[in-house]
Amino acid sequence: MDVHGLLRQVKTGEISLEDAEEKLKMLPYEDIGCAKLDHHRGLRSGFGEVIYCAGKSAEQLCQIYGTFAGRRENVLGTRASREQYQAVAKEIPEVQYDEVSRILCLSYTEPEKRGCIAVCTAGTSDIPVAEEAARVAEYFGGRAERIYDVGVAGIHRLFSKMEQIRRANCIIAVAGMEGALPGVLAGLVDRPVIAVPASVGYGASFGGISALLTMLNSCAEGIAVVNIDNGFGAGYLAVQINRMALGE
Repeated sequence: MDVHGLLRQVKTGEISLEDAEEKLKMLPYEDIGCAKLDHHRGLRSGFGEVIYCAGKSAEQLCQIYGTFAGRRENVLGTRASREQYQAVAKEIPEVQYDEVSRILCLSYTEPEKRGCIAVCTAGTSDIPVAEEAARVAEYFGGRAERIYDVGVAGIHRLFSKMEQIRRANCIIAVAGMEGALPGVLAGLVDRPVIAVPASVGYGASFGGISALLTMLNSCAEGIAVVNIDNGFGAGYLAVQINRMALGE
């Protein structure tokens, strides 16, 4: 598609601004050989490109991040290792990495963090997944409030934080073991709860499957369940709910 020609048509009145916007939403991706980068995802869905780093070589990530750096575009990467970060940072020093969440991001513009998303964990071992969710939410413009280690084994810890949790537009609840926290929270609040099963627990937890089944079978209403350890999916969904609550 000839973008210059499209803009000229808008200027001369040959097509409407609305029609041009629809055409721009279907612009092709950029093929860099090892990947096909979608620079117009933000136009279509409101959020830009996200790179799943696990399984990619250092050379591939350097090429991908280098392309975004050349355009001075933001890009978020998930499940990156420290070795991958170090390789990319040699070529793009401004890239940022968080060891806990394994988020690797390149940010030239920072959105205003608005609204409120409560990110809760049952235990300290669930924090890496929760941090992935919180940092994704913040990257896309949500304000995340972290409320960690409030699981049902000491439920008084949760009750002491309920006033803070109830102020949120939505709640992310990360839990391993039997995965009870999201169901408890959903029975106490009038906000959507995004349940994240974590692969934390002893043998019969089956790597998070026990928590996943508990969350899917919860008798409390208002729960959406994402995949095991999928902090990214939870953070993304939470930002969408948060935006709707803000009327955006």
